[in-house]
Amino acid sequence: MRLRALLDTDALGLRLLGGEDELDRSVRGVMTTDLRDPSRYLSGGELVLTGLAWRRDADDSEPFVRILVQAGVAGLAAGEAELGDVPDDLVLACARHRLPLFAVHESVAFATITEHVVRQVSSERAGDLAAVVDRHRRMMTSGPAGGGPDVVLDLLGSDLDLRAWVLSPTGRLIAGSEVTGPTLPAETCAKLAAEHLAATRTGRRGPHRVLLAGNTYSLFPVRSSGRAPQPARDVRQTVLSDWLLAVEADAGDWPAERLDLLQGVTQLIAVERDRRDAARTVRRRLAQEVLELVQTGAPPAEIAARLRVAAPVLLPGLGAAPHWQVVVARVEWEGQEAEGGPVAQSLLEEVLVDPLATGPEPSDRIAVAHTGDEAIALVPLPAVTSEHDGSESGLLADSLLQSVREPLSAGLDDDGRLTLGVSAAVHSAEGLRGALEEARHARRVAAARSGRVCAAGHQELASHVLLLPFVPDDVRRAFTARLLDPLKDYDRRHRAELIPTLEAFLDSDGSWTRCATRLHLHVNTLRYRVGRIEQLTGRDLSRLEDKLDFFLALRMS
Repeated sequence: MRLRALLDTDALGLRLLGGEDELDRSVRGVMTTDLRDPSRYLSGGELVLTGLAWRRDADDSEPFVRILVQAGVAGLAAGEAELGDVPDDLVLACARHRLPLFAVHESVAFATITEHVVRQVSSERAGDLAAVVDRHRRMMTSGPAGGGPDVVLDLLGSDLDLRAWVLSPTGRLIAGSEVTGPTLPAETCAKLAAEHLAATRTGRRGPHRVLLAGNTYSLFPVRSSGRAPQPARDVRQTVLSDWLLAVEADAGDWPAERLDLLQGVTQLIAVERDRRDAARTVRRRLAQEVLELVQTGAPPAEIAARLRVAAPVLLPGLGAAPHWQVVVARVEWEGQEAEGGPVAQSLLEEVLVDPLATGPEPSDRIAVAHTGDEAIALVPLPAVTSEHDGSESGLLADSLLQSVREPLSAGLDDDGRLTLGVSAAVHSAEGLRGALEEARHARRVAAARSGRVCAAGHQELASHVLLLPFVPDDVRRAFTARLLDPLKDYDRRHRAELIPTLEAFLDSDGSWTRCATRLHLHVNTLRYRVGRIEQLTGRDLSRLEDKLDFFLALRMS
């Protein structure tokens, strides 16, 4: 389609601000962005939609327009909802670079323009995709009852004979086609998500091709068409929040037209993603309000009033007042000063999805706020009976990360960490502040452990491990180096596996028989290794004090 055709569509309400001589340019796609440099997501020929959140002052317009022109975009459409009229500096920059510029009235949603462009472009390339777009349009106008992305995937299966699934960055199955047979196993979903995140972290363009169990899958990123949580997000943050479309086919053999067709489908799915994100706004606001009251020391009665408002939204139809649990998450990147709260919020919403919930949005019981580098979830639990205090019910730290550890570790790569802390359940507003502090302490315990994705629960706060996060880093390093470095050096030179032997010996409570069985060793071999450990460190593993020192050193390493 041509840019000129956009002006002839009354429903879009576009107003031309410049570039009349360039309106015969072809439009091959559409992208919504508020990044200051969106070049990595542009391939040329796009109509770029922007809400202007990237613009801090007049000097920002010239470099933004220059980037778009260098990427070969067809035109730019700027929304008037954020700043009112489109700034003159942007109009002048587009005129200098001969880039057509449109103004989008605040009453027109970017999703409407996206859907129109995708439908027009795709119908010119493949008639079968036009049916997909029309069906998706009806689904969008009818709301959640229209079927969500499952409708698009059903038509991909019936019209194009493609088996496809939409997955979250943690490998959760969001949508699948009913017409193409059985759904993907959870293990396969997790592996596909991990492969996608790992490939995206390397900077390779999609689709990424993966071979699993003899089947080839092509993975297409589904990037949000809405505004980014912060304009300066880099790929390390976006990779942990974008959905992906997994297609059981080898896209390496596809012609350009078929690749463009699937890219159009991902844009349609992105519209549904934005709708679901918008549905979380109320829950996020409720969590933010409760969190602010708790942290500012508001009276319990005021907090209780807000909880009474939150309970029907998070647990509709619940008769009794619920118990509450607090989960704190933190995402940290090496060498990055940017606020990590928004990406932690997105991840925590994903991690806390209720697997037993049904409907188009299975996380409708979760309210997550963020402040600074933290994300804090307020999780309602059905009120327990009077015989219990709720301390044994609700979320368990160990189970939260079981299914998401592999994909998230791939997305965090070697320079990021996700740590979670889980509080006990509380039954009143008075206990909520203590629950928040408890969850924060538990997260510090998790942060003291090794690994990219770690969690700790309130039960561990009664253990010695509560003390470990508060030991100064230089003391921790000196303590562990003095005990473990001689063993690590020996293992490196002789491949003697003294460190694994020490861990197994302590885990077996010093039992020679159990430890030898666990390591598949003869007892005499085990005794030789333990003797070597004692010789290298000058410690005696028959003494409780030395066992405890080794145990703490291993936990802090």
